[in-house]
Amino acid sequence: MSTAIRSPLLVVAPPTLPVTSGASAFSALDWVLADQQTLTAVDRFSKKHDANTLPTNAKFYRELVPARAPGPGQQYAFEVDLDMCTGCKACVTGCHSMNGLDDGEVWRTVGLLHGGSTKAPAQQTVTTSCHHCLEPACLTGCPVKAYEKDPVTGIVKHLDDQCIGCQYCVFMCPYDAPKYNKSLGIVRKCDMCSDRLSHGEAPACVQSCPNEAIRISIVERTDAIQATEANAFLPGAPAPSDTLPTTVYKTERVLPRNMLPADFYSVSPEHAHPPLVIMLGLTQLSVGAFVLNLLSNAIMGELASRAVQITNALLSLLLGMAALGVMPLHLGRPRYAFRALLGLRTSWLSREILAFSAFAGLASAFAGALFFPQIPAVLQSTMAYGAAISGIAGVYCSVMVYAATRRAHWKGSVTGFKFSLSTAILGAATVLMASIISTAATPHMPSAPPTFVSTGVFRLFSIILMVTTGIKLASELSALRYLRDPHHSVMKRTAVLLVGPLGSFTRARYWTGVLGGLALPALSLVVVRITISTGAPFPYVLITGMTVLSFLLCLAAELLERFLFFAAAPASKMPGGIR
Repeated sequence: MSTAIRSPLLVVAPPTLPVTSGASAFSALDWVLADQQTLTAVDRFSKKHDANTLPTNAKFYRELVPARAPGPGQQYAFEVDLDMCTGCKACVTGCHSMNGLDDGEVWRTVGLLHGGSTKAPAQQTVTTSCHHCLEPACLTGCPVKAYEKDPVTGIVKHLDDQCIGCQYCVFMCPYDAPKYNKSLGIVRKCDMCSDRLSHGEAPACVQSCPNEAIRISIVERTDAIQATEANAFLPGAPAPSDTLPTTVYKTERVLPRNMLPADFYSVSPEHAHPPLVIMLGLTQLSVGAFVLNLLSNAIMGELASRAVQITNALLSLLLGMAALGVMPLHLGRPRYAFRALLGLRTSWLSREILAFSAFAGLASAFAGALFFPQIPAVLQSTMAYGAAISGIAGVYCSVMVYAATRRAHWKGSVTGFKFSLSTAILGAATVLMASIISTAATPHMPSAPPTFVSTGVFRLFSIILMVTTGIKLASELSALRYLRDPHHSVMKRTAVLLVGPLGSFTRARYWTGVLGGLALPALSLVVVRITISTGAPFPYVLITGMTVLSFLLCLAAELLERFLFFAAAPASKMPGGIR
């Protein structure tokens, strides 16, 4: 009797051999001849066709789709008979042709699981597509509401016209179902051929399978929930508890518990998303510089230079605006970027955009107010602290954008730690540079140390820069300890990428971080200390050069780290391996 599984798979055994009297062993030829007696899926289909025993409605495979629509508490779902799947990829071809997909664009794939032992090896081919989850992460994460779940059929549909091509749903889906189409600038995915189903015809993958390994069934949503609570889905597949997938995999075989995807041990860098790398780096720099500039002014009080305040405010604002200007470059259809606030109720991406937009607006107002001394100080402070709060909120939303994907590499605590330290590092390096430059650029540059130095702010921010850089570099270095992990975990794959295919970027990240965040700030502190103790004229040119170089190296280091944040984050997906 067939059983629904979300676990063990197949044990492959040699065909039963004929017994020959007096023979104690069988030759390889005997084994091959006996094996040829087993019909393949295509053979069985051809035999039925030749004997004219196929069902009269086989043309549309209507017996593989429900005769009625789902009732309350039910929905459509794919049902896959693993015992009948031979990995022929007819379903892949049918889906590609019927939906008019571009070259390289696939909505249904065929993967391979293998395991067992040397005495009883096992392998199983697996066909997979969108699982039309009960709680689809693609839908909740989309900032423009380009997804909808049909209340009757349960099919998760993508609204192509609504999509802006941000690809956040690709990050959110643990099964790699949404696919980005570069030529169209949008994401597309399987919709279970809903138009065909509505006319009583089978989806392309169902109709094209020669062995009837795929069908559309009606599932009880409570049953799907209970199956996920038992973590019963498919060996080698991401855990079902996050999105509650509805696809049912069935087999009569008992599969070994060590079944793994054929590509389980292969690792390759992910897409780095350069616009996101720049956007994240510059937004965190802008927020950090703005907040630390407020801290600098609070420490110096009435001694704070107006020129320094204006320079810092304008620089942080310009870099923040540059970050917002880079953001649309990540979109496939940037002209529709205005839609990105539609998903505020569920999408952290929408919230991130709103927070940084508020930061840009309030920071602009504050920077403008600095040119008009007649504006009340209370109003200026309100705008300043409002901008700081919205900027910090924006960084928090950035953390949650990636934490919501539930990737181990982007765990909330780890990502929050990284983004917070990046904000402090880049903010300190920016304020140090801007404060020295604005003082050195004054018409009557004093020979004595500037107020920014004499009040201890320069020393404080240099220490902040060195401490935060040291902590971050040490934490990133500690990630390499997973190389010794006997289990091929997600974190070990990240470590393998960092020292392997991405090794040159990792080394560049560490060198720029050490030089910009540790060596140069320490050297500048030594120079300032010697200058003050000896009473020599303050070396503005030397300190300016050192702070500028430190800023550039720190910025390069953090952008490299953010590049590795994306490129070294293995994406979860369904079993693969068949080429």
